[in-house]
Amino acid sequence: MANVKWAVDPTHSEVQFKVKHLMITTVTGYFNTFNVEAESEDDQFNGAHNIVFTADVNSISTNNEQRDTHLKSPDFFDAAQHDEIRFVGNRYENTGGNDFKLHGDLTIRDTTKPVTVNVEFGGIVVDPYGQTKAGFTVNGKISRKDFGLTWNAVTEAGSVVVSDDIKIQAEIQLVKQA
Repeated sequence: MANVKWAVDPTHSEVQFKVKHLMITTVTGYFNTFNVEAESEDDQFNGAHNIVFTADVNSISTNNEQRDTHLKSPDFFDAAQHDEIRFVGNRYENTGGNDFKLHGDLTIRDTTKPVTVNVEFGGIVVDPYGQTKAGFTVNGKISRKDFGLTWNAVTEAGSVVVSDDIKIQAEIQLVKQA
């Protein structure tokens, strides 16, 4: 069978990140504009490869315009110079049942590092419109400092304002391409 191509269904997918603020609460942010493409050996997503995720840094939203502007600044993502985050998966490894590890290279601010995320494969269904869809829940954690996002401040009490660890969570629905 020839390779099956898949593309993201953006209306049924979301990409978010979570970061500790003042080490006492968690702030959630989203990328509102992103893309995912993949190929597999068959309709059941076996032999997945050529998995590419991109996010538009300018689409970042934390429900606070001032914070979003700061995140786009050179203190963090530097969106004027580096407007895209890119992950290229190079190995999709079954770790048992519907659990997988996706290994690949993540690029933020022109810095590329190997990253592994956990993937729960939700299965394959045909929707009411005849489209074949595959569902995934993705979770991972990265160090923002590994990618040059090193800005921070210290409170009077000595607490850091933004944690180094960034949790990544995504719900991804892919549509089989004709």
